[in-house]
Amino acid sequence: MASPRSLLAFDAAARLGSFTLAAEELNMQQPSVSAAIKQLEEALGRQLFIRGHRKVQLTPAGERLYAGVDRGLTDIEQAIASIRQLDQSGYVTLNSSSAFSYYWMIPRLNDLHAQYPEIDLRMQTSDREPDLDVENIDLAIRLGDGNYPGYHSARIADEVIVPVASPAVVAAAKANGMAAIRDLAAERLIHLEEPIRVRPTWRQWFAHHGLEEVAPRAGLRFNDYAMVLQAAVSGEGFAFGWQHIVRNLVERGLLAAQSDWAWRTGNGIYLVWSATRTLSPQAANVRDWIVSVADQTQDRL
Repeated sequence: MASPRSLLAFDAAARLGSFTLAAEELNMQQPSVSAAIKQLEEALGRQLFIRGHRKVQLTPAGERLYAGVDRGLTDIEQAIASIRQLDQSGYVTLNSSSAFSYYWMIPRLNDLHAQYPEIDLRMQTSDREPDLDVENIDLAIRLGDGNYPGYHSARIADEVIVPVASPAVVAAAKANGMAAIRDLAAERLIHLEEPIRVRPTWRQWFAHHGLEEVAPRAGLRFNDYAMVLQAAVSGEGFAFGWQHIVRNLVERGLLAAQSDWAWRTGNGIYLVWSATRTLSPQAANVRDWIVSVADQTQDRL
């Protein structure tokens, strides 16, 4: 079992590329840093650094460990910051995916500010689903079946997935004979592969339409949906269009949607908040505003 001391030494050395600089940052002696990392390597049975004369470089095993350690320390820092802010008031924290923030919330912020100019909204994105009570988060967006123990929830949209691409890509595909769902398999496809949350795949989308045998064409792969949409807007191919997210892009003419090829998964997009903490009046106003806006735009694409 790795000790916290050895993990801190490893993190600093990996980040700074030097045992000496890591020792200075941690107020330790350089031999102590070296010994802590050596102990960690022996415990794991893997070399974590390639030692040079003046700098060190991570091995593949070290890079993998650093990704996890860095993420864990970042989570701890965020939790500490949230605890320090527990007594502050007057702001509302909304946690969501980057795509929901960019393409659903930001285009509507003027309306929110016009109705509630006193509200200080803090938009927080993450690739996981944090504990709202532990991290002092007021509201969050979740995709699922609505079963969220410990939370209240309001369904703000159905999960509806349609193929989207730039208007030029759609026009070219139709000119080349794309007329049926099966034809889409021959087009350039953009894939979403999130590292933590499970998301539907193109193979599942074709299977839903009765085409289990179709092998979707390989293409660009991203681990963030906002990047997927940016690639689609840039003309890189067809992407999944979650209807509640892409509606604004379609209305602005940046994307074209094959709406008649929609997949209604049965899941929904939910706004959630703690069942054990009372929302502040400001947070309740943001909650009610999101629900109201969602009701006005439901299923319009």
